[in-house]
Amino acid sequence: MSGWEIFWDVAPYVTLAVVAVGIWWRYRYDKFGWTTRSSQLYESRLLRIGSPMFHFGILVVIVGHIIGLVIPESWTSAVGLSDHAYHVQALVLGAIAGVTTLTGIALLVFRRRTTGPVFLATTVNDKVMYLVLVMAIVAGLACTLIGATPVGAEHDYRQTVSPWFRSIWILQPRGDLMAAAPLWFHIHVIIALVLFCLWPFTRLVHVFSAPIGYLFRPYIVYRSRDVAGKGELVGSQPHRRGW
Repeated sequence: MSGWEIFWDVAPYVTLAVVAVGIWWRYRYDKFGWTTRSSQLYESRLLRIGSPMFHFGILVVIVGHIIGLVIPESWTSAVGLSDHAYHVQALVLGAIAGVTTLTGIALLVFRRRTTGPVFLATTVNDKVMYLVLVMAIVAGLACTLIGATPVGAEHDYRQTVSPWFRSIWILQPRGDLMAAAPLWFHIHVIIALVLFCLWPFTRLVHVFSAPIGYLFRPYIVYRSRDVAGKGELVGSQPHRRGW
């Protein structure tokens, strides 16, 4: 067994351990820091453009990764999706989502660098996180585009990277499969592993806080404190209980 095979057998579990312990530690000792530290108050014009582009783009990227890594090739073939059709849609949707995500985060980084109060609120932790996140997006987009070239088309990641990814979750790691993948996939996955290790200790941790309670919270009703000009406070009058 080569060193690369051992690395791809061990590295995912080290990453999962760091993520699990990091989330526990952050939630246990830094609940008040579990936030994105919104800077909308300082600047909103670029934020209104860059934030939706980044978030919607990254959602499509995540869905694409789930389809490519989790769903076996035999399943897509069983529903009548040919390899050519699969790779065409993966290229088109992946390129659009990747460019959108990269453009969105470029606007956010530009905003953070050029807006004084936002830049002053940027920590070293944030800078490292943005750097690794951009590297991961660029590497992923490169994998998508290289896969469309004659050189990239010679390799089907669903024969190597995808089975390796699934083998991790059934505790039967196949590092040999990942070791057989081309260099650009190695670079992309290594950057992704580093990003996941940083994830619990940065503002990205807010991803693990789904606002489910927001769907069931009571309505917030805003009323004037003065009732019909009589000088009576709303809070001093009896009210019907409800949401």
